Amino acid sequence: MPEGPSIVILKELTEQFVGKKILEAGGSAKIDMSLLEGQMIVAIRTWGKHYLICLKDVTVRIHLMLFGSYRINEERDANPRLSLKFKKGSLNFYACSVKLIEDDLDDVYDWSADIMSDKWSATSAKKKLKAHPDMLACDALLDQEIFSGSGNIIKCEVLWRVRLHPLTPVGNLPAAKLTELIKETRHYAFDFLEWKKQFVLRKHWAVYSKKKCPRCHIPVIKEVMGKTKRRTFYCNNCQLIYE
Repeated sequence: MPEGPSIVILKELTEQFVGKKILEAGGSAKIDMSLLEGQMIVAIRTWGKHYLICLKDVTVRIHLMLFGSYRINEERDANPRLSLKFKKGSLNFYACSVKLIEDDLDDVYDWSADIMSDKWSATSAKKKLKAHPDMLACDALLDQEIFSGSGNIIKCEVLWRVRLHPLTPVGNLPAAKLTELIKETRHYAFDFLEWKKQFVLRKHWAVYSKKKCPRCHIPVIKEVMGKTKRRTFYCNNCQLIYE
């Protein structure tokens, strides 16, 4: 599943269509395509893992889920969930969730939760974490209401960077460690963004999908953890559990 930084890259790649009129809208998504045809794209926005195509009266929300993909100015040999055609060029999305939002986006989204947003608020994240002291660190970093855009890679890499065991309840963290966790989540997200643009993200993974911890030189543990039941890679030596 693409994480927030990858969706920001998609936004940057498709900003060429802002100000362009949608001449045709089609695909298998169960939405009213007539609401899109003839409309001009006024903005492309993102919120975490949500890619948002903003028109005058409606916004198209696309979530690429686990296996979603897209093509810009080309097509795959598959039926798209959504296909938008312009005078010059096209946007095609596959195996994804497509919904229409008719409400004001400021009423729908908490921009302060988006780790890639200029409106991100570390103070707000801390307040939300303190309201759920029993939440495990591995679940907290996947909670989109707290860290919108954070995914499994960011989760594993951030916990390794701050030397925190995934099964630590956030309420057990000292104030300084909680602050470090929040700060590093946003910091790593922008590292992720730059490495992804340079096609070197995998080369910078310290623990995700790795066999050996680069700090301790012992085997990395891979385990399904937390309420989210996602694969978690961690070092049982240098990542401490706070009890």
